[in-house]
Amino acid sequence: MFPENIIQATFQQVQTNYVAVKPKVLKASGGNGTSEKPIMKPILEYTNEMNVLGLIVFCTGFGVILSVLGEQARLMINFFIVLDAIIMRWISALMWCYPIGILSLVCKNIVDIDNLSETAQALAMYVVTVICGLMIHSLLTLPLLYFVVTRRSPFDFMTGMLQALATAFGTASSGATLPVTFRSLEDDLKIDRRVTRFVLPLGATITMVKDGTALYEAVAVIFIAQLNNVQLSLLELLTISVTTTVASIGSGSVPAGLDTILIVLTTVGLPANNLSLLLTVDWLLDRIRTSVNVLGDGFGAGIIHHLTKDRLLEADNEELIRQIKNDIRALNMPNSPYNISQQGNVSTHLEIEPISDTGKRKYSGTKEEKCSLTIPIAEEVFTV
Repeated sequence: MFPENIIQATFQQVQTNYVAVKPKVLKASGGNGTSEKPIMKPILEYTNEMNVLGLIVFCTGFGVILSVLGEQARLMINFFIVLDAIIMRWISALMWCYPIGILSLVCKNIVDIDNLSETAQALAMYVVTVICGLMIHSLLTLPLLYFVVTRRSPFDFMTGMLQALATAFGTASSGATLPVTFRSLEDDLKIDRRVTRFVLPLGATITMVKDGTALYEAVAVIFIAQLNNVQLSLLELLTISVTTTVASIGSGSVPAGLDTILIVLTTVGLPANNLSLLLTVDWLLDRIRTSVNVLGDGFGAGIIHHLTKDRLLEADNEELIRQIKNDIRALNMPNSPYNISQQGNVSTHLEIEPISDTGKRKYSGTKEEKCSLTIPIAEEVFTV
């Protein structure tokens, strides 16, 4: 967790390994026989794997200190901004070689496979398992949660999000789908704009609800363990569950998520040499899990809208009352050409009286001449 050399942590990590040393001779009770019991001594070894956890801890502390320093750290912050731009430009150029690199990695793994048909069957079962898990989550778990909270039909809600789901499947990016998701929720499903503008960017960029990605990564790690004939214990399965959830929260809203799988593999000590096999089917699974992520964002916005709609309506009413009061004060200004106090027949006194039986609010003053104005706003009608 705390690397002693930050440069070395980018390509090596320390692991504890137990080595047998001088055996201990034990005498059998009730006889003359003896037995030897090896003594295991823990030693530290370096493995050729990135110390992801140590790098995350270091970078987190480094970023916190930079934010505390403020303007004193501006030079260092600008350095990393420029460095990030250079690396991204470099990666953009290297992406033209991406198909050749993927083909080379896949061919290398195919050559190393002893039983190609068995591996192909396992890969097909992996795809089926991921798709079944995503379908169960999107067609059962999420709709049931939405129905329990809102008591409304989740399938009508999903129908209103069809355009956003189709865009997510086509782009494989929840960030690129964000404008379409805004339009679907606000125009078709009538979700309050304040809710969508808060929930959807949070889900797409900070990715607090990337449930599809978490499910996919957990299945992928278990699949790689089975390819390498590694039996996972209950504790390791729990570790995978927690790590994939945390890794999906920190993943970006861009296509592909194999980088976060590498973090999980490193955490549980599994080899990453079979990771390139997943690239052959990731183009399909990435699109499906992105659609599930967008659907989860939409259901989250719908639930929050249902829970906060009364407060939002009260806020709208209070804002309307404030605007009416400000308008009346502006009319009563001495330099206002519409000063109603100078007309002699209308008092400037204003009282606000709630009318509970009709669900309206009445704004009245001492008047010699009757005048009224109704203003429809939200779900109430205000009488002035």
